[in-house]
Amino acid sequence: MSLNFDLSRIVGFDWDNGNIDKNLKKHKVTNEESEGVFSNNPYVSEDIQHSEKEQRLQALGKTNQGRLLFISFTIRKLDQKLKIRVISCRDMNRKEEVKYEKIQRNT
Repeated sequence: MSLNFDLSRIVGFDWDNGNIDKNLKKHKVTNEESEGVFSNNPYVSEDIQHSEKEQRLQALGKTNQGRLLFISFTIRKLDQKLKIRVISCRDMNRKEEVKYEKIQRNT
């Protein structure tokens, strides 16, 4: 399911201190790479399966270096500002790559 998602309302990122280096250790993805995806027109959809306590979103996108990443995230409102909190970030699997490439051709 596609989501009409306005990234212009986001003012930054909220990194959880407990997970700040989790994606680097587990998936070799830096926080800077994760953040870069959001400036490169990612495809964002709602993760209905994991949205029980809070709305979870997913992004398929490309880093500034061309790496294709899958990102699970939520939006946090802090001090009246919207920030992205990345939950997990990893390389796309083949099925996600095919979906992303198809979306890019149709936009």
